[in-house]
Amino acid sequence: MAFFGLFGKEKKEDLNKGLEKTKEGFFSKLAKTIAGKSTVDDEVLDNLEDALVSSDVGVETTVKIIKNIEARVARDKYLSSSELERILREEVELIMKQASAPATAVDYQLPAGSRPHVIMVVGVNGVGKTTTIGKMAYQFKAKGYQVMLGAADTFRAAAVDQLTIWSDRAGVEIVKQGQGADPAAVAFDAVQSAKARGADVCIIDTAGRLHNKVGLMNELSKIKRVMQKVVPDAPHEVLLVLDASTGQNAIEQAKQFTAATEVTAIALTKLDGTAKGGVVIGIADQFKIPVKYIGVGEKMHQLQLFDSAEFIDSLFDKTGFKI
Repeated sequence: MAFFGLFGKEKKEDLNKGLEKTKEGFFSKLAKTIAGKSTVDDEVLDNLEDALVSSDVGVETTVKIIKNIEARVARDKYLSSSELERILREEVELIMKQASAPATAVDYQLPAGSRPHVIMVVGVNGVGKTTTIGKMAYQFKAKGYQVMLGAADTFRAAAVDQLTIWSDRAGVEIVKQGQGADPAAVAFDAVQSAKARGADVCIIDTAGRLHNKVGLMNELSKIKRVMQKVVPDAPHEVLLVLDASTGQNAIEQAKQFTAATEVTAIALTKLDGTAKGGVVIGIADQFKIPVKYIGVGEKMHQLQLFDSAEFIDSLFDKTGFKI
C-alpha cells in the first residue's frame, strides 16, 4: 500500500510496536470487562467506558461510542460479549474515517500548485515540534524535493539551535536570525529565499508558547501576512504538533490552537512511548481535522503518514495479547 512508501514492511512493524503500550492496557481491561459474561449488559458497558476513558479516548468521545453500542444492543436484543470487540471496532472506524490525511499527503508527495509549498508548524514547547520538522524535511528530501527551513521560533535561542541541528541531519538549508528577532521577518526571509532558490517546500517553525489567545492569533496572523507578500496563498498547510503521551492535555492544546488560528492538519508524536494512543480517536472525533503524521520512534523514518485503516488494524491486532 502507498502508506508504507519508503520502508514497506518496516513501517507496519513500527506502527504495531508503537501501539503496544496502548493495546496492552486496553486489551487487559477489555478482557476483564467480558470475563464470565455471555451478553453485553450494563456492567459490561460501564467497564468498557472505563477502559476507553483510561486509554485517553476522552469522555465526550467515549460517551458517544457507548451510546451507539447501547443502541445496537437494544436494537439487536441480544449481543454476545464475544461480539463486543467487533462492534467496538466498527464504531471506532466510523469516527476515524475523518482522521486520515488527504490523498495528496500519501508517501510525502507534495500536492500540485505553487512553489514553494509552505507549511507553518505550530504547537507548544516540548511536544516534539522541532523533531517533527526535521523528520518531515528528511522525508521530503528523500522523495527528491528541495527543502528550506525557517527558524521563526525566536523566543528561545535553543529553538533555533535545535532546528539548525535537525537541518544538518536532514541535509537541508535553514534561514535563521538571532534570539528575539521578529518571527515574521524570519518567515518572510525563509519563504523569499525558498522561492529565489527554487525550493519545493518551505517549513516554518513558530514559537511554542501558549500565551493568551489574542496574542497567539496576532503573532500567527502577522507571520501569515508577511509570507503572503512572497507567496500569495501561503501557508498552504498549518500543522499542529501534539504530544500523544500527554493524553487529554493534547486535546486541550488543540482546542486553544484551533481557536487562535486555522489548523489544517495534526501531527501526533511519541505514540511509541505511551499507553494513551486512544487520544488519536478523541482528536479525530472532536476536531474533524485530519491527522497527517504520527511519531512511532526516534529514527528519521519513524514519522509516518497517518492512515486510519492501518491504525485501526494495528490497534485491534491482538497478536501477543490474550482476550
